[in-house]
Amino acid sequence: MNKQQIILTTEAFVKATLENAEGGHDWFHILRVWNNAKLISKNENVDSFIIELGALLHDIADSKFHNGDETIGPKIAREFLEKQRVEESVIIHIENIITNISYKGGNFSQKFTSPELEVIQDADRLDAIGAVGIARCFNYGGFKNRPLYSPEISPKLNQTKEEYKNSKAPTINHFYEKLLLLKDRMNTETGKKIAEERHNYMETFLQQFYNEWNGEK
Repeated sequence: MNKQQIILTTEAFVKATLENAEGGHDWFHILRVWNNAKLISKNENVDSFIIELGALLHDIADSKFHNGDETIGPKIAREFLEKQRVEESVIIHIENIITNISYKGGNFSQKFTSPELEVIQDADRLDAIGAVGIARCFNYGGFKNRPLYSPEISPKLNQTKEEYKNSKAPTINHFYEKLLLLKDRMNTETGKKIAEERHNYMETFLQQFYNEWNGEK
């Protein structure tokens, strides 16, 4: 099976696996990240095969929906890629991308890096900010039955990985605990440029949200 056939088979596998996933982590999230990654990679010296496989498989089993187990995603990806007879070095790279791509709180430092991870990480983070990021944020907050906002509960910055993972704070707090921090954590120049515009959109949204919350306009 050639590389293009493997990518098409991976696309079909991911689409089927995530058929009933939560709306912010479903096939359309994967599709947006995949497209973002291909766009960003045009300006980077990277392996396009790893970019496409990594983007497609990066959220194949998000730990948030598997009791916090971060080993399931890499395991599912390995089993699938082995069946496609993908070479071992590529499988290991994809496993490392899946393990290290996520934002896990302000105090977490990833153990692995590569140009391909940097591109896919930017692509994933871009989908967490801007208009789509706002929609995903509130969709997940509703999925977890969290309040929209509580003036008495302040955002908690520089959380540990465990604090971040176990947080039950109002949805608005997530903007300060993650989304507004992503602009300054982008890896590539293309990612930084797109993130700047999406960041500004979120700040405008938050100002409007508070104005409406407080009955100011």
